[in-house]
Amino acid sequence: MNKNIYITASIVLFNEDLKELENTVSCFLNVKISKKLYLIDNTLNGDFKGLFHHQDIEYIAVPSNIGFGAGHNKALKYLKDKSDYHLILNPDVSFKPKIITTLISQLELDNSTAMIAPKVLFPDGRHQYSCRRYPTVSELLARRFTFLKFIFKKQILKGTYRDLDLNQSFFADYITGCFHLYRTEDFVKLNGFDERYFLYMEDVDICKKIDLMGKKKLYYPQEEIIHVLKQGSSKSFKLFLRHTFSAIKYFLKWGFR
Repeated sequence: MNKNIYITASIVLFNEDLKELENTVSCFLNVKISKKLYLIDNTLNGDFKGLFHHQDIEYIAVPSNIGFGAGHNKALKYLKDKSDYHLILNPDVSFKPKIITTLISQLELDNSTAMIAPKVLFPDGRHQYSCRRYPTVSELLARRFTFLKFIFKKQILKGTYRDLDLNQSFFADYITGCFHLYRTEDFVKLNGFDERYFLYMEDVDICKKIDLMGKKKLYYPQEEIIHVLKQGSSKSFKLFLRHTFSAIKYFLKWGFR
């Protein structure tokens, strides 16, 4: 393949904090390898058009709120034969430039690994527990309703792999989608995210699709990023409903357990 860019990345934009977004964009642009960043603007009026002027940035107007997965998929047609690696990036993360090259080096060690992700921390340094076992219905319900958290406490802890040493790398069931680094050819073969999910569960779903490919997802805690994490579905009834509908779609597709 005649690739002229080593890594591409995509960020889907809607109701973003501009300061956080500028920080995330800066983190990626500071990576010292050939790169291209696609900014996918899901706003009706192109709110983010013209905000960033850089040779390594390409702006894509949708213009409607088509959701997280469908938004990232807008970059798919630009990726084939374009880059070796593709980064799914949230607009509220920060990281050191060397993280990208380190993660790429780890991916190159094993062709059966399709995606890699680092440890994720809150801005105050707390662990975000981004690597998880595939969810059960009871676990998802317990995460949303406080009165169930005590009843299903052991299940929740197990679901976030807290029975393992999270300072060691391992192949996880799924990794939350704020920072997924893929081999581009694998992301293209997956056809990106399932667009039936508007928001939530698409990161779990794509990890299931990686399983079907016979490939793996590596959690690599030797590198860390900071993620603000809005946790919208616990604060907004509308987003709670979106999360619920996405969960229903997920279990109907993959089965209940």
